[in-house]
Amino acid sequence: MNHPHFDLVCIGSGPAGQRAAIQAAKLGRRAAVIEKRRVIGGICLDTGTIPSKTLREAVLAFRRRQPDGRPAATDLLARVEDVIRRESEVIADQLARNGVELLRGTASFVDPHTLRIQGDGPAEQVTADHVLIAVGTTPLAPPGGVRPGLVITSDEVGGLETLPRRLVVVGAGVIGLEYASMFAEIGVNVTVVDRFERPLPFLDREIVDELLHQMRNRNVSFRFGESVDRLETVDDNQPLAALHLESGKTLVGDLVLFSTGRVAATEALNLAKAGLKADARGRLQVDAAFRTSVPHISAAGDVIGYPALAATSMDQGRLAACAMFHDEPECMADHFPVGIYAIPEISMVGRTEQELTEARIPYEVGVARYREIARGHILQDDSGFFKMLFHRETRQLLGVHAIGTGATELIHIGQAVLGLGGGLDYFLSTVFNYPTLAECYKTAALDAANKLAMADRLAQARRGPEPSERDVDDLLSGLELDADEDEHATAFTTRRRR
Repeated sequence: MNHPHFDLVCIGSGPAGQRAAIQAAKLGRRAAVIEKRRVIGGICLDTGTIPSKTLREAVLAFRRRQPDGRPAATDLLARVEDVIRRESEVIADQLARNGVELLRGTASFVDPHTLRIQGDGPAEQVTADHVLIAVGTTPLAPPGGVRPGLVITSDEVGGLETLPRRLVVVGAGVIGLEYASMFAEIGVNVTVVDRFERPLPFLDREIVDELLHQMRNRNVSFRFGESVDRLETVDDNQPLAALHLESGKTLVGDLVLFSTGRVAATEALNLAKAGLKADARGRLQVDAAFRTSVPHISAAGDVIGYPALAATSMDQGRLAACAMFHDEPECMADHFPVGIYAIPEISMVGRTEQELTEARIPYEVGVARYREIARGHILQDDSGFFKMLFHRETRQLLGVHAIGTGATELIHIGQAVLGLGGGLDYFLSTVFNYPTLAECYKTAALDAANKLAMADRLAQARRGPEPSERDVDDLLSGLELDADEDEHATAFTTRRRR
């Protein structure tokens, strides 16, 4: 029996799969996408990135309308379903316009070039010269499994019929903190439990501290360094869940959200038939061209692990398709932005202070605060915080970090300058629209320039004749110092007095 044959079959219609299939079609190849979920767009659109970010906007919109109100879960989630439907239609249209065939059902390998697709009807088979595995990830199951409305993962948030009064979030990773901050914003009593002493270690520590501070101001409690020993559910008039911690503490909530990690959704693929083997978390290892150990089978997106971002998955899928069909692509840029859609949102690009310190790279920090920016007052955000890191000698930009309204949009200016090798002098000479949050770049650049100028003058003073105490005081009084600069000045005058 002859089966339909394709140049490329993508398993999964998420960001990696859809971009790979469209790229292959643009190169004149016959491409297909297999999707088993209810919507085209994969996990990203069904239960992941888009639903969570839409819920965040629905929460903020409600809070603007009713500062002291409490919304119904159905009202918030109705907006989520509307966005999912519209985005799925957009993706389906893009695939169709590019001649990509959509195959519905669950895929599994029959052999390295043959896939079985089990949909609602009889199973069918397709063959392909190339296969891209882009199945994404799913949450680790909570102990005892999911109990809808009582013990859930992020996949079940969209199915909530009522909002909890007391929510316990297990896991202070990106997803856990995003949902914790959203629920806290609408008046839910939230407790976050995590076995590590500090969350989000890949972010700038100062930014994380600010996030935790603002979440605590919204009555979020944190239990760091705590592990869950067991979970007990009580079915009374109102079902409750009791989390017993290894330290002996007990936390009670009417909803527990487990967000303790994710595993690649490769279990149903029958990888052995393709000659592949996944790691303990179902992930696949690939080379620089996204090829697995079987050369004609590639993988991209969350299924290959870090960085597991929708934005990078899109580019990985496109580059994988180019490599398959010998259309030499450029390498993916090293400087990709990270966005965390908590309330407040966080974004970063480049290196952190701790990374630069460990690498012994000399740097200076330029800081801007939203309360100093007219747009910050207009947006009623006086707690936003923004900083840039510059090389002390070359003045090159090394990293940008932001927390506050619009941080994930604001970061792209820094990303462009970083990618083009720019630095402090660009920001000093550039005019930004007024009033905009982009003014943070100018303010932070001036702050860094002031610090560098002070350091240069102090260095010159050290190289010249021994300055008197009055000389040092005169030198410092001519500079407008912020808190960080006062520390530098204090250290210098202390050395002089010794």
